[in-house]
Amino acid sequence: MPDSPAGIDQERLWSRLSELSKIGKSEGAGVTRLSFTREERAAKDLVASYMREAGLEVREDAIGNLIGRREGRDRDAPIVLAGSHVDSVRNGGDFDGPLGVLGAVEALHTMSERELETERPLEVVAFTDEEGARFSSGMIGSRALAGTLKPEDLQAKDRDGVSIAEAMRACGLDPERIGEAARAAGSVHSYVELHIEQGGILESRALPVGIVTGIAGPAWLRLTLTGEAAHAGTTPMGLRRDALAAAAAVMGRIEREAMRTGTSVGTVGQLELSPGGINIVPGHVSFSLDLRDIDEDIRNDVEARIMHEAMLLCEKRGVSLGTKTLQRLPPAPCSKLVQEAARAACREQGFEPFELASGAGHDGMHLTELCPIGMIFVRSKRGISHNPAEYSSKEDCAAGAAVLYRTLLGLAREI
Repeated sequence: MPDSPAGIDQERLWSRLSELSKIGKSEGAGVTRLSFTREERAAKDLVASYMREAGLEVREDAIGNLIGRREGRDRDAPIVLAGSHVDSVRNGGDFDGPLGVLGAVEALHTMSERELETERPLEVVAFTDEEGARFSSGMIGSRALAGTLKPEDLQAKDRDGVSIAEAMRACGLDPERIGEAARAAGSVHSYVELHIEQGGILESRALPVGIVTGIAGPAWLRLTLTGEAAHAGTTPMGLRRDALAAAAAVMGRIEREAMRTGTSVGTVGQLELSPGGINIVPGHVSFSLDLRDIDEDIRNDVEARIMHEAMLLCEKRGVSLGTKTLQRLPPAPCSKLVQEAARAACREQGFEPFELASGAGHDGMHLTELCPIGMIFVRSKRGISHNPAEYSSKEDCAAGAAVLYRTLLGLAREI
């Protein structure tokens, strides 16, 4: 592979990724940049400086999405949009999100250095709160841009009881104006996102990049089990209404039912119990369920089986069961338009145009009604993500940015 594929400045991209990774990083741990925090603000300010270096016109919209624009010959033509996010999960990695934002900035920077002109304008976006790590309600920025974020969505609260609306106000944003972030129908020609794979498929095939065919649809649920707190020493096992024991049995069913299909995944990522004493039988348990599949019918069938089993298990143990849907999205197919542009870009760079699906959710899922979407994946070491060990090589990041560069030129119609 050449040092700078397609003119991409490999060292500049890597330097920017490294500099951004320092914001929110704790010694001995990963990166934590939650939405509407000082860390996220500092990250956006740094990215804004990179956008200006690339010659882009920089602004932020009503939800806090950071946007850099490069004009085309037809200023009024529908834009080609590229980007990702700079917020993170708690103790996350350096590449999930930032690669997509900085790879897009690098692509447009290269266009400016080469004095290339396109028919359509191009914009880079760093979406607000893709991860949902703070409020358990993610993709706020992309939902606002698509016009699907509702005022009541801003009432979701973090673990300290702060709502999204309150956090916005603390950052100088007006929750009453979120509608101003919505893009008009027909104003966006296409959306492309560069992202680490977050899986091991590309690595197993010794390929640096891949073309995404679709994004699995997640269903986020919260299950609440209520039994009866009791003394751990005096309550016989057969007379207990142990909410945690019931929850553990339900989690076993989640694993079994998700594994049954061969394509579904089910994850319990949050667990809370009370009273929380070492000598008290837990009377109340709440836990999350993240259930996904590229096929919506299969996912819904798995969910139905899990809920049926959970109800039976709780009834048997004398524990009540409550459920709440936090988020439910259909799988999002990537458009043929963007896939073909990415395939052509791969061929130009000498890469096999390998296709694969995304098990992780991404902002593009919310843009499918607004415009054609697509994604380009970059090889990830051992497929590790949402973890400080997350890693993609300098060369692979540059390869992905080079494919993105050619894809964007194809979509924006290089002149």
